[in-house]
Parts: sequence; structure tokens; C-alpha cells
Amino acid sequence: MSLWHYRDAHHEVDLILERPDGSVVAVEVKASSSPSPDGLRHLRWMRDRLDAVASGCFTAGVLLHMGPHEVSVGDRLRMWPLSSLWAP
Repeated sequence: MSLWHYRDAHHEVDLILERPDGSVVAVEVKASSSPSPDGLRHLRWMRDRLDAVASGCFTAGVLLHMGPHEVSVGDRLRMWPLSSLWAP
């Protein structure tokens, strides 16, 4: 697995995990305990961009946050509490 960070003049994705088969999971990390859907804008951009050039390789976009709730926001996008990484 390869780990990447993406940044240009308009977009930034904190962590990109790419498997050897080319599938991608993109991760944003926010300190907010109540993140807004706008926090997913860079993940949406990456999903749409990858879908345009390599349909199906974008597996998921996850926004990790300090709040208590997990939310599925739509097409392969989710907001998860950071604490869910350590939950049993």
C-alpha cells in the first residue's frame, strides 16, 4: 500500500491510501466535533476527478472528526469519529 498527500492551489487531501490494484481511499482529518458537509469538498473533488479518469478506483472518502456520530453522506463519502479507529 502507498500513502500520499495531495495539495495544489485549490485542493488538499490529508491522506490518500492507494492499494497495489489502484483502488483509493482518501482521508480528511478535522478538529471539529460537528463537521459540516462542506468539509468533504476536497474528497468530493477527488472522487469526481478519479471517476472521470479511472472509473471505480475511488473506493471511499472519509472525514475523521472529533464528534461522536458516524454519518454516511452519499456516494462513497462518510464522516467518522476519530475514536472509531480505536473502538472494539
